[in-house]
Order: sequence, then structure tokens, then C-alpha cells
Amino acid sequence: MKKISFVLIALVFLAGMAFASGNAESAAPADPNTVKVGLLCIGDENDQGYTYNFIRGRDEATEMLKADGINVEWVTKFNIGEDATCTDANIEAAEEGCQIIFNNSYGFEPFMLEVVDEYPDIEFVSCTNCASAFDGRDNTHNAFADIYEGRYIAGVVAGMKMQQMIDEGTITPEEAVIGYVGAYSFAEVISGFTAYYLGAKSVCPSVTMKVSFVGSWSDATAESDAALALADQGCVMISQHSDNTTPATAAQSRGVFHTGYNNDMTGIAPNASLISTRIDWGIYFYEAIKAYVEGEEIPQDWCKGMSEGAVVMTALNEAIAAPGTAEKIAEVEAGLADGSIQVFDTSTFTVGGEELTHAFALDTDGDFTADSEEAVYDGAFHESVFQSAPYFTVQIDGIEWLNAAY
Repeated sequence: MKKISFVLIALVFLAGMAFASGNAESAAPADPNTVKVGLLCIGDENDQGYTYNFIRGRDEATEMLKADGINVEWVTKFNIGEDATCTDANIEAAEEGCQIIFNNSYGFEPFMLEVVDEYPDIEFVSCTNCASAFDGRDNTHNAFADIYEGRYIAGVVAGMKMQQMIDEGTITPEEAVIGYVGAYSFAEVISGFTAYYLGAKSVCPSVTMKVSFVGSWSDATAESDAALALADQGCVMISQHSDNTTPATAAQSRGVFHTGYNNDMTGIAPNASLISTRIDWGIYFYEAIKAYVEGEEIPQDWCKGMSEGAVVMTALNEAIAAPGTAEKIAEVEAGLADGSIQVFDTSTFTVGGEELTHAFALDTDGDFTADSEEAVYDGAFHESVFQSAPYFTVQIDGIEWLNAAY
């Protein structure tokens, strides 16, 4: 009996050691200069757009942190839905020992927030959303960038091309129509296409815009179909707030021009795509991870712009861009940096024929109420000042919504 008891005890001990070893492999690294980080993505890098841009930021931050003596062990999960699979993915990343978990899609935040209280020692970040900034928790965070600045510059590039076409007699002033493929009809998308339109209008006064919403962040076929339909309706310039490259290839197939988002699309549409703008997520990943490792607080609501390197333009397609475009980009970038150019300058657009004099930013409950912050002051609507996520929802004159998708 004693021999049997000894064997049983030994087996239990060895099993316990194996279990502990298995947990140790998935736990946070013991090295204080190594941090385990989760990145949950709505798509994968093959989209060559939204998720690809996050992977690019991940890799950039890894190299920057390595130069500072900080090693990152990434746990990256692809093709996560804006549903219960996101809840599961956050739990999995937490159980695998991630010390920081980045959620890369707007629709992930509600599912992320279902998990965070169970893991108070893990930092959770919702990129592009806004609830975490005001939820009173120490371990939840939001992050975005002033992408409307890049949208404005992309619009300037588009407007210069259309004005060139007008000047050369290729189109009439009335035919300077932009077709915009949007994901959903809420603030992030509205802010972006309005900034784009105002950039185009600053150099091509006759421009108008048609917006088609596809009701998805990432649906390559729907994005292509929308872009084709817009071109067939007479749009000579296509742009997008959607995750894939298909609006660019659709534009090229119809012989019209294009500006993109998240990635340089000139390689797949060299005869159509002029330029793109993107958020450099590497800047944020670097700052957040470094703060964590050094025992500093990760900002509750992070936002930076073009002058700080968080918003960038891809290379200009000089082969098809209007003459003088590169010089104009430099001029506008300088104006945005010194404040002499305000993207949402209220003297440059109207709403129902009237100048905009009053508009709310979101309050801390995420609603537009009488207690919300006044966003219009000093002659402009001030975007992403009161929170990182956009809150511009005004439907301005000159932009036609062909549908809506919430």
C-alpha cells in the first residue's frame, strides 16, 4: 500500500509540474524587458488595406522598441468578427498571458468591455472607438489619430486632378464629381469624406460628391460594386473609407481616378490611384508598450496628427498627378501644422445654405446632449479635440448621400 501510495503521489506531482509548465509557457514573459502583446484584427494582412496597415504598425513598433532594449512577443489573431468571437478572442489573449491587448476595429469595443473587469491587471485598448476613454476603468483605453488631416490632403490631390481636367477641357466644371465608397454612415466615415470633399473644393470650387455606403468595413465585392456604380453615374474620381483595394481596381477598370486609404494602391491601379493616406499605428503601439514596460500610465484617450507622424501620406503617383501637386501637398501640410489651415473652416462650407455656427461634440456618456462640448469656435469645427474618435456628423451642402448604413 505504501508503494502504491508513493507511486500515486509521484504521478500527481509530475502531473502538477506538467500543468504548471504548460501555464508558464502561456504566461507573461519573466524578463521585465519583454512584454507579451495581443493584437486582434477584423481582417488579415491579405486585405492590403486596413488590417495590413495594423500589421505594418506592429512590425514598425517592434523594431523601434527593440532599439530601446524592449522585446515584444506578439499574439496576433486574424479575422475576428464584431460579435461574440471578439469576446472569446479577448479572453483567449488574456489567458495566453498577454499584458496588453489591442482591438483594431470600431465594432470590437462592446465585446472587449465584457471581458476587461475579469482581468484588471491587463491593459485593453480599443482603437478608433470612444467608450473606454470615459468608462472609469483604469485598464481600458482608446486611441485614434487625426486622419481627417490626411483625408483633406488626399482631397486636395483629387481636386487638383479634376481642376486640371477642367482646364484641359476633358470635363466640364459640373462634371467634377467624386464618388466615395463609405463603410457606415456615422461620425468616423462622415468626418473623413467631409474633410476629403473640403480639400478637393479648396482647389476645385465646382466639385460635388456622391457617397455610397456598403454597410461593412470589409466587403471586397460590395466595395467594388459601389465604386463601379459610382463611376457609371458619372463620377470621375473615386475614394473610399473601406478596408480593401477593390475601389482602386474598379476605378481603373472604368478609366477614372482614385485616392486610397490604409495603403499605397498605385501598384494595383497605376493608371488610376493618385495617393493614399493612412494612420501610422506604429507610433501609438510604440508609445503605449514603452509606457507599460517603464511603469508609466498608458493614456486613457490617445490622439496625434500629421505633424507628429501619426498620419502619413503615401508616395504621390507623379505619372498621373496634376502638375504642382507635390508642392501643393507640402504647402497644405505646413498650413495644417501651423494652424493657418483649418480642415473644417466654417467659412468654406454651408449646411442648408447657412454657415455652421453651432455643433456639439460627444459628451462623456457618448451622446449628443445639451451638456455636450461646443465644437464650433474660432471659425471652425474642431474635430477630435474632446475625444480621439471623430464626432463630426454634419451633412454639408455639396455632398449627396445615396443611401445610409448604420
